[in-house]
Order: sequence, then structure tokens, then C-alpha cells
Amino acid sequence: MESAAGSPEKLMIAVEQLVRHVRHSATAGGLSTAASSTLARLGREGPLRLTELARAEGVSQPGMTQLVGRLERAGLVTRGADRTDGRGVLVEITPTGLAVFRQRRAERADALRELIKELTEPEQRAVRLALPALARAIEERRARD
Repeated sequence: MESAAGSPEKLMIAVEQLVRHVRHSATAGGLSTAASSTLARLGREGPLRLTELARAEGVSQPGMTQLVGRLERAGLVTRGADRTDGRGVLVEITPTGLAVFRQRRAERADALRELIKELTEPEQRAVRLALPALARAIEERRARD
């Protein structure tokens, strides 16, 4: 039987608090959450078609077009014709965008590291085991879908 502290609802609240704390710790580039997420996806996955990027980020194509325009004006991404299909638009992170992405990731990692340091040793071990296990479960679920 689950304890009240370990209920799915309580765990979800904890995850939401953790994500919010870590996300707000990243300030490099002064990006919105949507811009940061888009830049991070391009940094991790490489160039993507605008339509794929919109779908992956869960936004409309016109919304992604506007966001990519803002990122492009800031020098963080470029867009060009997809060589495999001239009708498609390919979005790619620039070296400046990659530097911002890496700085934001380092800021988030530092915030998480500081939080973990405040835990007891058994709690630290539990977090270091649980978070990678959850990430693995997510990846395995994506691979099945």
C-alpha cells in the first residue's frame, strides 16, 4: 500500500516543483520556456523540419514559425530550404544558439546539484537512482510507441 507521501499525486507535485525550480534557474539568453525548449530540442537532435519541430513541441505550425523567427532574429537558429524537399523549411541551431543551450543546461544542472546537496546521503542515493530510471522508462515507452 502506498503511503500518502509516496502517492502519485504527491510525487507529481514534487516533480512539478522540481521542474519549475530547475527551469527558472536557467537565465542565459533570456528565453521564454517555449523558446528554451525549442532551442534545446535542436541542440539535442540537430536540424529539424519546421513541421516536425512544431509537432514535437506541441504547437501549431504558425506558432512555431513565429517562434523560429524570433530565435532567428536573435541569431540562435537559421532556417533554410530542406535539401530533400525544397518545399520544407529546415531549422538549425547556430553556434551562438548552441552556446546558449549549453549554458542553460549548465545552469539547470547547477540548480539540481545544489538541491541534491541539501538532501541526506540516503536521499541523494535515491534521487541518483530514481531519476535515471524514470528517464530510461520514458525512452523505452517512446521506442514502443
